[in-house]
Amino acid sequence: MEASPLGREDLSLDTDTGHLEHHLGHTGAHGHFLWAVLLTLSFAVIEAVAGWWSGSLALLSDAGHMVTDSSALGLAALAAWLARRPPSSRHTYGLVRLEILAALFNGLLMLGLIGWIAWESVQRLAAPQLVLGDAVMLVAGIGLIINLLVAWKLHHGGMDLNTRAAFLHVLGDLLGSVAALVSGALIYWLDWLWVDPILSLLVALLILVSALRLLRDAVHVLLEAVPGHIALDEIARGLAGISGVHSVHDLHVWALSSGQVALSAHLDLEVMDDWPRILEEARMQLRLFGIGHATLQPEQMPP
Repeated sequence: MEASPLGREDLSLDTDTGHLEHHLGHTGAHGHFLWAVLLTLSFAVIEAVAGWWSGSLALLSDAGHMVTDSSALGLAALAAWLARRPPSSRHTYGLVRLEILAALFNGLLMLGLIGWIAWESVQRLAAPQLVLGDAVMLVAGIGLIINLLVAWKLHHGGMDLNTRAAFLHVLGDLLGSVAALVSGALIYWLDWLWVDPILSLLVALLILVSALRLLRDAVHVLLEAVPGHIALDEIARGLAGISGVHSVHDLHVWALSSGQVALSAHLDLEVMDDWPRILEEARMQLRLFGIGHATLQPEQMPP
């Protein structure tokens, strides 16, 4: 491997394309994923209209939950598609960070939705509003069936990263549909109008958990922190354990996106002539950690 103009060795492993294809999924799994997102988003619109007509905040909350989940997954898929554009002289890593920006945007959108649900719930607890319990039960029951169907299709359509994320989101939507169904039943049979805003707050908590996790992961990547599944000290020990390497310093590991990890480090060598062999062994070490971009700087130990 030839040295770069800056005198560093760039370990651009051939795993990058594999990471991206795995992230997008195979054709069949990706088709199931898009089908699930479109079906969920379409019913969310129907549920929102039904919630407004029936006066049910629980239905509106569940619709909001489904919309945020669908839009988050849809934008993630769009960003991943855009990220396939090749690097340029201006964007040398390409557009892989668009996925992270989409996640950050959706997390903030979720927080706004949570604030609206909480405000409306407090208002309705203070002044209960008429809710058509039978209409709520009907729409929530249909939503439960759709979510079960989507979960089944996703489970049998492959489990790439996007599809697994969609499956987990649908499980959350299932809980929202169950909450709306319970709300409608209690209002219809017992005339408990207060249960609608209470269950809406529970749905808001579900959204909050997803939003905080999404924001945490997005900020973690934007701050170029070490990915959670990677132990920095293990990488340092592995590189330092290569015969001919005296020490490792200026070691940095960060995520370019959810599926691509980069590394840079300086290696103090006992003999510079050993660098080709050390580089090959370092390549093998880093492949074990799933690191696809690595820049290693060899340095001669002082006499």
